[in-house]
Amino acid sequence: MIIVLTIIGAVSGLALSLVYEGTKAPIEYQTIKFVKEPAVKKVLTGYDNDPIADRKKMTIGEDERGKPIELIIFPAKKQGATFAVALEGKGKGFGGLIGVMVGVSKEGKLLDIGITSHSETPGIGARVSETFFTERFKGLNANQEVKVDGISGATYSSKGVMSAVTQALGYVNTFSKEIF
Repeated sequence: MIIVLTIIGAVSGLALSLVYEGTKAPIEYQTIKFVKEPAVKKVLTGYDNDPIADRKKMTIGEDERGKPIELIIFPAKKQGATFAVALEGKGKGFGGLIGVMVGVSKEGKLLDIGITSHSETPGIGARVSETFFTERFKGLNANQEVKVDGISGATYSSKGVMSAVTQALGYVNTFSKEIF
């Protein structure tokens, strides 16, 4: 009986790992196409390439478990030269992590931000994804502290977005030679 259960468990585990490996690329594509692409198109304008197709992955370190941390960079190019990039930062909000796509010019100006994911309270913290709040970040200097007026009643959510933007700008400042 134990041998039969062990064999069933091993076959099931093998089947699950094969399904996972087979669906990893399609799941990544769907996430980029339907979650990140709208945010990239919001934060970058005036390009003549496809930032989604031209995306680059950079390994920037390891997490606590030793797994590589990958940064996906979406370059905006005009006549083959990169003039801006979009990349995602994450910050802790009230309901969990907030994903923010940040557009940055080669000159170090923040072009725009777009919220890619959040689990904030509807009607309160979720207001961080509204235009009246995201427009406050336009034109900020990538080399200075990110500070904008938060949303009343959504302090943690506002700080989470600022933290995510700070993280993304930190990546740009640290890896600017590789990015541009």
